[in-house]
Amino acid sequence: MTTHRERIQACLKGEKPDRTPIALWRHFPVDDQNPELLAASTLHFQNTYDFDIVKVTPASSFAVKGWGVEDQWMGDSEGSRRYTKRVINEPGDWEKLAVLDPTSPHLSGQLACLRLIRQDLSPETPLIQTIFNPLSQAKNLAGNDLLLTHLHEHPEAVMKGLETIAKTTSKFIEAVRDVGVDGIFYAVQHAQGSLLALDEYKTLGLPFDQRVLEAAKGLWCNMLHLHGRDIYFSLLRLYNFQIVNWHDRETFPSLAEALSLYKGALCGGLRQDTLVLEEQAKVKEEAADAIQQTKGQRFILGTGCVVPITASHGNLVAARRSVE
Repeated sequence: MTTHRERIQACLKGEKPDRTPIALWRHFPVDDQNPELLAASTLHFQNTYDFDIVKVTPASSFAVKGWGVEDQWMGDSEGSRRYTKRVINEPGDWEKLAVLDPTSPHLSGQLACLRLIRQDLSPETPLIQTIFNPLSQAKNLAGNDLLLTHLHEHPEAVMKGLETIAKTTSKFIEAVRDVGVDGIFYAVQHAQGSLLALDEYKTLGLPFDQRVLEAAKGLWCNMLHLHGRDIYFSLLRLYNFQIVNWHDRETFPSLAEALSLYKGALCGGLRQDTLVLEEQAKVKEEAADAIQQTKGQRFILGTGCVVPITASHGNLVAARRSVE
């Protein structure tokens, strides 16, 4: 039988795998505050649905708690936590950030979680760790409105903070590699028209992305997640990812359009709302349409973002069966 690894690798080479690969991931609120529980929840999810890639999805705060932010679980349907304390209030605060070592409590906790998963997950199942890019982490430190204000009014101060965040993230990716992952899931949230102009992103975001991603070179299963609408899909030619994931049902480009714009593999096809609100027949219909758009070539069935925690078991089973 074809293994998950072989199926994904065939997909990345542009070959027709034995079936369309599928990868869905979700948050595990409350459990994500404990490395052992997050590992157990992630493995249970994989053992239940048998997806082709396991993406580890900690709370976004794991990357920034070492700088003093606080957050709380308040029941969000996507499973994310709400920030209750920020650490950036004045422009000068960006320059006070110190580089965090991977041995710091929250980063080392996530590494411990990865080790537990890698230990119990088949080596033939690709494992990827979520990494938030420096601008996304900066948003979590300051709040998005204040970050954008500081970027426009005090860019030099923010750039110093982004430098610190980038160094911290690079060191963490190097430690993640040592655990034995197959790739990273790199979340970019500000490469969209409603937040920054394309030229602004190229100046304020891209250089730090490129610096951080040096640490991920050589990994064979790196996935870029472009979050939001009116995304700058053209940035893909300035990165080097094997897979791209975005809200293809809600923003340009469609899967069919993207196939001609990008040489790597595409991941998407299912709306988050479909998995939450619709019947199983609609899930299968959407999956079939996505496979038809791509002719099953260089395509991994997934959602544009996380599977909401309110998605039904039956709909996840329907998504999984739709590729059989």
